[in-house]
Parts: sequence; structure tokens; C-alpha cells
Amino acid sequence: MEGYTYILKCADGSYYTGSINDLEYRLWQHQNGLGANHTRKHLPVKLVYFEEFQRIDDAYYREKQIQGWNRKKKEALIKNMSENLKWYAECQNESHYKNFSLQVSSENGGSTTLTDRQPGG
Repeated sequence: MEGYTYILKCADGSYYTGSINDLEYRLWQHQNGLGANHTRKHLPVKLVYFEEFQRIDDAYYREKQIQGWNRKKKEALIKNMSENLKWYAECQNESHYKNFSLQVSSENGGSTTLTDRQPGG
């Protein structure tokens, strides 16, 4: 049986990740207040990402994987920024990557450098 892993963006800006074998029907349930408690409390919801799997248990496994990710990593997935997924995975918490800044300098030919700013620095 095929399955889907999906991410919804709720009205409050939060993300909800789920898995199901009938995505269209599950979206209808979420949008009509018949889905999970979280989406019911934060309507309306919008589908922002989904993956299709040959087997529902693979979709469920992927759901649990994504649920463990921080917000920035989920957003990188949603925006198809796969090059950022590994970097966000290495960050143990959101405060780590808030201490980095990407700086562009025209003095060095417009190249970009990633600098580490220590907390309070």
C-alpha cells in the first residue's frame, strides 16, 4: 500500500507533519477540523510539502524522522534547499545557528564568508 508523508503550515505559522495512505482525504479532514488536535486549533492549514512512498510504513518512518527536526531544517526541506539539511542537522539546537552570520564583502571580490559569532559578541 502506498503512503505519503506531508507537512502542513498552520495559521499560526507552526508546522504539522503526518503520514497517511490517502493524502487528499486527510487534507480534507485537516481543513475541516477533523484532523489532529494541533491542526484543529490552528486552522486554516496549507499543504507545503509531501513525499510519496511505495509502502505506508516507510512514510510513517519518514514522518517520525521529520518530526525530530528543528524548524529551520524543516523549512530547508520545504524550500528544496537540500544543501542546508546537513548543516542544520549538525546544529544541536536553534541557538547554535543563530550565532552564525553570512557576510558578503565587495572588498574581497564579492565572495561570501560564514563567520561564527559567539553569544554576546
